[in-house]
Amino acid sequence: MKTPPASRNAKPTAPAPWDWELRLYVAGPTPKSATAFRNLERICEEHLAGRYHIEVIDLLKNPQLAQGDQILAVPTLVRKLPAPIRKIIGTLSNTERVLVGLDLRPHDLEPVAARNGENYA
Repeated sequence: MKTPPASRNAKPTAPAPWDWELRLYVAGPTPKSATAFRNLERICEEHLAGRYHIEVIDLLKNPQLAQGDQILAVPTLVRKLPAPIRKIIGTLSNTERVLVGLDLRPHDLEPVAARNGENYA
């Protein structure tokens, strides 16, 4: 099998040192912004240790950046990677909701068999 010309000349790309790319949109150094950042850092350290990158975007300094991710409220967390993109609005103080929103935990902690009325005890 012949390798396509573009593939032969393509340089291998180095993998990013993180698996999770997160953007936290804020509007200045407000108490809510600080709380959201602290909560996000804590959650990431507990559940994604070393596998994440947080980019904080202050919309007071760069308001044009709100359009790209369609930000309507702040603080807003946007999960860019892994796909698909997900958004969570607020201070991220409800850890369980943040984990579900980031898809770090099953949406329903109850086993499928139990939801279907089956009992394996």
